[in-house]
Amino acid sequence: MNASAEKNLIVSIRNGEESVWKHVIETYEGRLQAFAYSRLNNKAMAEDVVQETFIGFLTSLPNYDEERTTLESFLFRIAAYKITDVLRKQGRRPSLTIENDPTIPGRSRKASSMARSREGADRKKNHLLQTLSETIQQWMNDSQYERIKCCELLFVRGWPNKKVSSELNLTEQQVANHKQALLTKLKDHSISEVNP
Repeated sequence: MNASAEKNLIVSIRNGEESVWKHVIETYEGRLQAFAYSRLNNKAMAEDVVQETFIGFLTSLPNYDEERTTLESFLFRIAAYKITDVLRKQGRRPSLTIENDPTIPGRSRKASSMARSREGADRKKNHLLQTLSETIQQWMNDSQYERIKCCELLFVRGWPNKKVSSELNLTEQQVANHKQALLTKLKDHSISEVNP
């Protein structure tokens, strides 16, 4: 994808165009899945990493600078950090650090860039926590407990859709709908950070 087309794509995502977002997921999901699986050797964990990568992309979208890094590089960098987090939680050490992993395009970052990222991450984290808190409170007020349980299993416990479907006696489509409801809130959160 050329730089101009990618820039237009990012603008469309920031404007909340769902069809463009779905196109990005369809384009990169398989490659990210293979990347995560090659490091974790666990399909369910790899699926979770990919899911968290897309959520991480949406929450970091306000600070994403398409002039400095390609979308592909950005997504794979997020995935690499998520994989490292998983390995650390398991007490395993990654075989390569993110900075010198040759499979991640655009892997080196300057210190000033990392400092800005941390500052932006703190702001995003606080705004995200507020958004999640308000969303959960609204769902509780509306007695949407099934949606809350479903999202807890998906995003907190990291279960794949199929397992959540079985546990809550829901169809996989219902699980996907609950997941999409939260992702939409997160996407709206990202857009509101860009256009307060």
